[in-house]
Amino acid sequence: MKFLFVTLFPEQIEQAANHSIIQRAVNKGLVEISCINPREFTHDVHRTVDDTPFGGGAGMVLKPEPMVAAIRKAKEQLPNARVIAMCPGGRTLKQSIVEEYAHCGQDFIFVCGHYEGFDERIFNWVDEKLSIGDYVLTGGEMPALIVMDAIARFIPGVLGKLVSAEEDSFSTGLLEYPQYTRPVSFEGLEVPEVLRSGNHALIASWRLQESLKATYFLRPDLLTEEQLRFIEKPLPYKMKKSQRKFWEELRSKIAAAKAELAAQAEVDASKELQEIAAKEDEMNG
Repeated sequence: MKFLFVTLFPEQIEQAANHSIIQRAVNKGLVEISCINPREFTHDVHRTVDDTPFGGGAGMVLKPEPMVAAIRKAKEQLPNARVIAMCPGGRTLKQSIVEEYAHCGQDFIFVCGHYEGFDERIFNWVDEKLSIGDYVLTGGEMPALIVMDAIARFIPGVLGKLVSAEEDSFSTGLLEYPQYTRPVSFEGLEVPEVLRSGNHALIASWRLQESLKATYFLRPDLLTEEQLRFIEKPLPYKMKKSQRKFWEELRSKIAAAKAELAAQAEVDASKELQEIAAKEDEMNG
């Protein structure tokens, strides 16, 4: 798969591509990464790519002439690529979009913004806008690299085992379960016995319970209505014994975690009161 970045800072892309999994993917020929700098399409001494906005306002706006010329050059190199402008006004990246991109059979051209953004006319040469979240960064290079990294994980051979990408957080709709490796014991902390049992059915059940528990506490919005109902409401009368056992165990784990959090909150509140009292005593002499 080919990724082409229209960027004012190609060195940022090149540096990111020279490390870890992405570098190995490039070396194997699984991924091709290239850059086009809009400054190459300017005609003044200062290679100007930005200008003040019409109507006034702070900052500078990327000019259409060099940006569109760079996009056209990129499309000459990758005529069937999807052109994506990285900007806060686009749809927000999520795992389903990553998988859509990964399986669309296209290459990608990422148009990276800077300063106060793009001249609006530039978007006529773009297929879509994309954001990685509700915040603003100094440029579009890091967001574009994040998107490339997320897509590349689904390219066969990049991770070694495609199942690694398919089982990651959000691919299943849930947060990932806890992972452990050797040693079994580290400073009094033990690897859960079930993971050392060799019983793959029990391990799969434990992992799913842990994923559901983590998602319930951290991202309950990712749970389905049925999952939430099984966690919070009485279980259906008609349910297989194995399923009932699974959900009862999960509910017990969640109840224990809630009790632990409540106890810790009481300890923290008590400490805070003691600190306040100590400060008052100090002030009163």
